[in-house]
Amino acid sequence: MLEAADDLLVEVGYTRLTIEGIAERAGVAKQTIYRWWSSKNDILMDAFVQDAAEALIPSDTADLRQDLRTHARKIAHFLTESDAGAVFRALTAQAQHDPALAARLRFEHLSKQRGYDRLPFERAVARGALDPGIDIDLAVDQIVGPIYYRVLVTGQTASPEFTDTLIDAVLTQLTPAHTGA
Repeated sequence: MLEAADDLLVEVGYTRLTIEGIAERAGVAKQTIYRWWSSKNDILMDAFVQDAAEALIPSDTADLRQDLRTHARKIAHFLTESDAGAVFRALTAQAQHDPALAARLRFEHLSKQRGYDRLPFERAVARGALDPGIDIDLAVDQIVGPIYYRVLVTGQTASPEFTDTLIDAVLTQLTPAHTGA
């Protein structure tokens, strides 16, 4: 059912997506969906959280620059190319008018994703490759903020060249003697 919701959203858009359509696509009765979810936002949120958890955990190669480049590229690809990214864009737009959805999006996805986004920095600090005094939250904001801005606000893509340049710029701001690991 979650996959059916993702697929149908991409095909028909948020406003034309219905529980009835999801049920038909999934091959289940409408009541089956309502037994688990009370609205299309609820089913989309569950689908998105599951997909994001699978796709947006950073790798650990013990090379901070490479791990950040790979992670930034994953985020950009996820937001612009995946069905789950389309779901996220729709949920983000809807959350502007739905405080309950906004709170749920922050609690169920953004707070967890923030932890994942911090991992490459935390690992580098633990390895001694970064100064333990760096402001990890600021570094994360400097990387993911421009990617989300490009995708959600300007509608531009975040190419690998863009994300690589972004990573290089952020790492240059950190203690130069500690950015090579």
